[in-house]
Amino acid sequence: MHRRTRLTACCLLLTALPPFQAWAEDPAVASRLDARGIQYTVDEDGDYRVTYNYADEGRTQLAFVAGRTESIAGFQVREVFAPAAWVGKDGIDGARALALLEESRRQKYGSWEIGGDVLYFVIKLPDNVDATQLEAALDIVAEVADNKEIELSGDRDEL
Repeated sequence: MHRRTRLTACCLLLTALPPFQAWAEDPAVASRLDARGIQYTVDEDGDYRVTYNYADEGRTQLAFVAGRTESIAGFQVREVFAPAAWVGKDGIDGARALALLEESRRQKYGSWEIGGDVLYFVIKLPDNVDATQLEAALDIVAEVADNKEIELSGDRDEL
């Protein structure tokens, strides 16, 4: 096959494929959230975004279920996470980072992670958890992250 013919064949093949999506929604997550009556939106990364409303405190908290899993030693692992603070703005320096690591060691479920300039509370769990267990993980990350946000940023409610 000539170079031009191969190139034309490849171009025709590519145009026949459906459009590429960076992260596709996962119907397994949607069905579990729907089963629990949890309202969500799907963000541009394919993550499921849930907004908790703590009306008594006049606060809200975002929590997410990752839209994709990662395979580790035969396990399909999905992250449930919530932002708690801005690293720079809320003074997450070396001493605070070490304190967060110590706190992570004491946590029975979840740990603190930094992604970019955001501090997150993250639970990594097997993807075969049921709807009730997924909801419980969301509840945990939202509560822990919001409590830490109050501790680190005072009355600001940005995350």
